[in-house]
Amino acid sequence: MAVLTQILVVNAGSSSLKLRVLDDADEVTGSADLPPPRAGDDGAAIKAAIEPFGEVHAVGHRIVHGGDEFSGPVLIEGGVRQRIGALTDLAPLHQPKSLAALDAVTEVLPDVPAVACFDTAFHATIPAAAATFALPAQWRERWPLRRFGFHGLSHAYVSRRAADLLGVSSSGAGLRLVSCHLGAGASLAAVRDGRSVDTTMGFTPLDGLVMATRSGSVDPGLVLWLQTHAGIAADELGDALENRSGLAGLAGTGDMREILARAAAGDAQAELAREVYLHRLAGSVAAMTAALGGLDALVFTGGVGENSAEIRSRAADRLGFLGVFVDNDRNGTGPTDRDIGPPDAPVRVLVISAREDIEIARQVREIIPS
Repeated sequence: MAVLTQILVVNAGSSSLKLRVLDDADEVTGSADLPPPRAGDDGAAIKAAIEPFGEVHAVGHRIVHGGDEFSGPVLIEGGVRQRIGALTDLAPLHQPKSLAALDAVTEVLPDVPAVACFDTAFHATIPAAAATFALPAQWRERWPLRRFGFHGLSHAYVSRRAADLLGVSSSGAGLRLVSCHLGAGASLAAVRDGRSVDTTMGFTPLDGLVMATRSGSVDPGLVLWLQTHAGIAADELGDALENRSGLAGLAGTGDMREILARAAAGDAQAELAREVYLHRLAGSVAAMTAALGGLDALVFTGGVGENSAEIRSRAADRLGFLGVFVDNDRNGTGPTDRDIGPPDAPVRVLVISAREDIEIARQVREIIPS
């Protein structure tokens, strides 16, 4: 087989399509950011972006939802594309964009093998106690009502990278780690021995932490009350919970940088948004620690996790009872991937850049060996 020296990683998000080419050392040799494609696009923009990359030996696609069927990466052949499409109702906002990107890139590179890499797959290992909702058995038997979890590609990468930084086996054996992916979307994963055992997102990416525009966990009775007593339709509720809640609902913006600046100036709404965000974050880290039976390392990643020293410091202030502390100087500046805790702290605290592209390329090599 040919050596996979050029892997094209395709990451279709809600507002952009990120194309990255990684060589066999995981160095980026080509990149382009485009508007997300829509179903039926002719692929001309993608073709123009890909042509300067030169020869591509394989393609890895980020797919948000793998349902119960896909618990790991899979070669896209036969009926795989159709089976992925059949899961669209589980992720109606995300899956169509992933499929449109898959179709457009396949049109441009029809003879290049492609692999689907799923954001839900990393969490396929969480035990039944963590995955099962306490709902009627008839419902659970009829529909796939379980905690799927998301951001799995990011959590998988940072757990592997953390093990490397800490000098632990690459499998993460013996390491109890909470990964905090804090971006516009946000979730935690409890990772033991390199495997996810719990996570904060649930059946959908709406569950869990407060996010930029998503509510995070809300009492389902509150949602039912808004439907039955306030007369708010299901589609309006869905739009509000997805796009007009979270930090935006609390402070009028989903931009954490703006919120922290306003809070520092005494803005009451921004202060409340910051404190609600941190309250939910610290409580969820403690819950993930309980799932692990202890904590060896806490990792921050994602746009907020990587760039906001204040959020990391304030979160650590709430987690001292778990042995989480940060060194102000190391927290403030340093290498991209680093330990920010004092040397004698019982729990290591790390900042690691989100590199889903590296994890996707790794999974491609797993499916299409050189």
